[in-house]
Formats: sequence, C-alpha cells, structure tokens
Amino acid sequence: MKVTSISRKLLARVLSFYFVLTFIVTCGQIVAEYFNTKSHINSELLTLEKTFSGSLTRAVWELNTQQAIDISDGLVAIPMIKGITVTDENNQIIAQLGETAHNASFNFDSAEGGQSEYRNLNSLSEGLFGHTFPLIFEFSGRTTRVGTVTLLSSNEVIFNRIEVGIYFLIGNAIVKTAALVFLFSLAFSQLLTNPLNELTEQIKQLDLDDPEASKLHSMSYEHNELNILEDAYNNLIDELVLFKERLAEVQNELISANHKLDEQNLQLEQEVARKTSSLSTTMLKMEIQQREMLQQQTQLQEENNRRRKTELTLTNTNNDLKSSIIELKKAQERLLEAEKMATLGNLSAEVSHEINTPIGVSITSTSYLSDLIAQIDEDIQNQKLTKRTLDDFIRNAKQSIELLMNNLTRASDLNTSYKQVAVDQISDKIRSINMAKYLHEIIQSLDPKLKKTHHSIEINCSEDINIYSHAGAIAQIFTNLIMNSIVHGFEDIQQGKIIIDISKHEQVLRIHYADNGKGIEEEDLPKLFNMFYTTKATQGGSGLGTHIIYNLVTDTLNGTINAHNGQSRGLHFDIEFADMR
Repeated sequence: MKVTSISRKLLARVLSFYFVLTFIVTCGQIVAEYFNTKSHINSELLTLEKTFSGSLTRAVWELNTQQAIDISDGLVAIPMIKGITVTDENNQIIAQLGETAHNASFNFDSAEGGQSEYRNLNSLSEGLFGHTFPLIFEFSGRTTRVGTVTLLSSNEVIFNRIEVGIYFLIGNAIVKTAALVFLFSLAFSQLLTNPLNELTEQIKQLDLDDPEASKLHSMSYEHNELNILEDAYNNLIDELVLFKERLAEVQNELISANHKLDEQNLQLEQEVARKTSSLSTTMLKMEIQQREMLQQQTQLQEENNRRRKTELTLTNTNNDLKSSIIELKKAQERLLEAEKMATLGNLSAEVSHEINTPIGVSITSTSYLSDLIAQIDEDIQNQKLTKRTLDDFIRNAKQSIELLMNNLTRASDLNTSYKQVAVDQISDKIRSINMAKYLHEIIQSLDPKLKKTHHSIEINCSEDINIYSHAGAIAQIFTNLIMNSIVHGFEDIQQGKIIIDISKHEQVLRIHYADNGKGIEEEDLPKLFNMFYTTKATQGGSGLGTHIIYNLVTDTLNGTINAHNGQSRGLHFDIEFADMR
C-alpha cells in the first residue's frame, strides 16, 4: 500500500497557496506600475501641449506649414512620442509624422480650455494612446480654433520604462518563494517528518511478551503534539501490562471455578437423586391439596353468590340515596326561596307599618286643614272675617300643607324604594345599575328596621360607578349583610356603624363591607357560609343568610366573597364580581 507523506502534502498545500498569492500580488504590482507609468506619460503629454501649443498655433494661423512640420519633427524626436498629427480648422492634415491611429476620432471642448483626452478603441488594440488638443488663437480679445494636434505614445514606451521594475518584482518573488520552500522543507523535515519516522520505527519494535520494554523514548524536549501522541502510546502500553496481569488472574480464577463446578455437579447429582425419591411423596400430598382446593372453590362460589346479592342490595340502596339527594336539593332550593320570600315578607310588613305613620300624619293634617276652611267659611258667611283671622288661616294652612307634602313625599319615596328592591329581589332581570343611587334605595327600604336603632351606615361610592348585572341579587346581598349586622353583629351594642366602600377597576366591581360589631370566632370563620350555620338557632335563626349571600355572589354573579375579622373588632366582607356586559 502506497504511503502518502503528511508533511509533503501539507507543504505542497501551503506552498501552492503562497505561490498563487505571490503570483496575484506580483501581477497586481505590475498592472499598478503600468497604469502609474501611463499616467506619468499623459502628464508629460500635457506638459508638451503647454510648451508647443503657442508656436504651433502661430505657425498654423500664419499658414507656415514648414514651421509646423519642423516643430512636429522635433516632437517626434522625443522618445515617448511615437506619432504626431496636425490638422487645420477643417480637419485637413498639415503635418503627420511617426505612427498614426486609424479611424481615430478627436473630441475636445473649447469651453473647458480646449483640452480633452484622446480615446479610441481601435488605436488601443494597436497599443497606441495619446492626447488631442485644439490650437486656439487669440486676437483682439476673441478666440478662434485654427487647428488640432494629436500626440501619440504606445505601450512599448510604458514597457521600456517599467521593464527593470518588472524584472525586479519577478526576481524578488522567485527569491522569496525559493527561500520559503527551503525553510518550510527544512522545518517540516526536522519538526514533523524525522520525529514521525523515529516514532514509527519504535512502534514497529513492539514486543507483546514484554510491552514495558516497548515504550517510546523521544529525544525531543519540546512539548508538542508528538509528545502527546508518545504519552498516549505509553499509557496504552501501561494499560496493556495491567490487562495482561488481570487476564492471568482471571485465568487462575477460571481454573479454580472449574474445579468448584465439578464438585457442584457431583453434589447436584446426589441432590437430584434425593429430590426424585421425595417427589412421589410430594405428588401424593398435592393430590390431597387438590381435593381441598376443590372444596374451597365450592365455598368461594357460594360466597360470590352471597356477594352478588349484597351488591344488588347496595345498588338499589344507592339509587334510593341518589333520589333522596335530588329531593334534598329540591327541598334546599324551596327552603332558600322560602327564606328569601320570608325576608321580603318581613320587609313588606315593616315598610307597611312605616308607611302608616306618614299617612296618619297626612290624614290629621288634612282634617285640621278642613276645620280651618270651615271656620273661615263661617266667618265669611257671618261677615266676621278680619285681616288677623285671614293671616292666621293662611299661616296655619301653609303649615298643614307643608306637613302634608313632607309626609306624603316620605311615604311615596319609601314605597318607591321598597317596590324597586322588592321587584328586583323576585326577578332575575339583568339591568344597568348606578351603585350609589341603588344602594341608597336599598338602605331606604330598610329604614323601618334602622330607625328603631341608633346604628349608622356610611357609604363611600362614586356617583359615576355603573354596572350591568343582577339587581335583585345585589339588593338581596346588601339586605342580608345589613340585617346580619343588626341582628348578630350589633347585639348588645347601642351605636353600631357599617362602612360600605365600593370601587370599580376596569370591568370588576369591588365591595368592602365592614361593621364594628362583635365579629365571629376565628375557628367558626370556615363555617360562616355553610347552610344552617347560625348563632341564633334557639332564637329562630335559620342559618341561611350568609349561605344565600355566598350562592348569590358565586353562582348568580360569578364572583368571589371572603370574610375575616377586623383588626380591632367587627366582621369584614370582600366581594368582587365582573360587569356582565
């Protein structure tokens, strides 16, 4: 198998890249030198234009052809000038010496000083380039173009000027390339090829019987990749020595295990003989056990039959229990409805009793006003009417009418508030509610209960808070909360205070209800919203008030409610629910 040298391959790739790079750089330098020299020649042509344009202009203007030819001959004698063409204003050739560019076109612009560069693709293919300028004659402040001069040079002139530089660049590149090849070859040979050959020869001398003597010993003191390879090989030799030692130990253990296996086989044969003799006895015992298992199976079948009957009984009992739960839920709903109607009935009785008072006052005022009218009518009939009597009548009549209007207005407001709250409580209608106004209506409907006490209610609610929700549920929630505070919280308290804070954040209404009553024990807080939980069980309490509040908030309004004792005293409720729009 042919072996490919890594050092040669790496050297060839590095030197190839360097050669290509050197070639490109050298070519770039030659091209740059070419264009630089060409630029210098163009600059010299411009200098010649400034030097000879005056004399040529005067010779052409004076029609002195011989002088123009002599000047042209002198210009052609300059080494860089390969040809010159002088024409008159009609482009007729006056003098033409040296090389010429065929099919050349001369372009110039007199407005820009009369100078322009000569460009012609056909002449470029011949290796010629040059400069064309007009001959301008000034006379009496006027300028006249009298002819044109074309100076030509060639690439030969450029190459003659840069020939030595090109040889120097090429020689420099060759010398640097040769030196680099020599240095790289020497470095690769000393640093890679020779050490690799030395390692290869040492590896070929590997002795499997004595691996320890086959370790590599490098003469290099540099820590490089070859040293890492040498250390890895020596570690492999060390592991091979350990493996041989372990292999010898395993072989000895295997021989010992074979001896033990022979002994175990002998013991196994003896044990099989004993087991065979006891197997017949075991079979007899198994037959007896089989008969016993058949008897147990029969007993199990009987037990299964009894269990099936028990399961059927339990299923029927479960169905009955489900029916009882359904009936219990219906009874619960009826009980809740009855509690709600009882609350509404109590409220109706209180409101009816409260309305009777302003109506009675109104009747009394009406009767008194009727007596006043009868008295004034009698005075008129008997012609006993005096100014003093008329003034007393007017004053008493105004007082009676004012008293009558105040009491009728109070009765009307109370009836309106009660009617709105009562209609909302028995209806599930959803409507837009102004919370401040509606809360005042609810409290006004509870005025018959509140006026018998010295308790006060403070409402903190912005007038512009509106929400679209169940009005009846909200009315019943506040009614039950206030009644619970009056009945339970303010027991043995003469001047209780209720604070209701209402705010709205985006579409969520937040209600904080707090009283300064006696609160509730901490261990009873988790049972506060349970059905039938009450502290007035012996005094007719139903235990449904807070349960109704919880159901209305969580089910009807899809909100949340939490209760906790205040820091000083009293019970606090935090209620949140969203606008149903």
